[in-house]
Amino acid sequence: MPRLKKGFTLIELLIVVVIIGILAAIAIPKFANTKEKAYVVSMKSDLHNLITAQEAYFADNNNLYAQSTTNLGTNYKASSGITVTLSNVTVSGWSAIATSLNTAKTCQVTLSSMSTADGTPICQ
Repeated sequence: MPRLKKGFTLIELLIVVVIIGILAAIAIPKFANTKEKAYVVSMKSDLHNLITAQEAYFADNNNLYAQSTTNLGTNYKASSGITVTLSNVTVSGWSAIATSLNTAKTCQVTLSSMSTADGTPICQ
């Protein structure tokens, strides 16, 4: 009487597991890099929004910039997990830095009446 074969052999299952392992080894680092890029884009977006909020504050408050993001009230709120800190605030400009706990990279922006190349967030 002929014996019916059902299922997969151990070798076939091991080959499938190895292939899945190789694909995972390729995909996981690419996914991690994509997440870091998303955090950087979020920090840049927050700095662009800060520029808009600071200029609105400047127009409403006798040509003075806000000393901290809390002074901007409801006009500005950083994204979840992003911290934005203002520094070097004067009547002619300011600087800000954005950080995230999820990446070692930081982004900064400077606005000054003395500079022609400001207003673009730079990330490192």
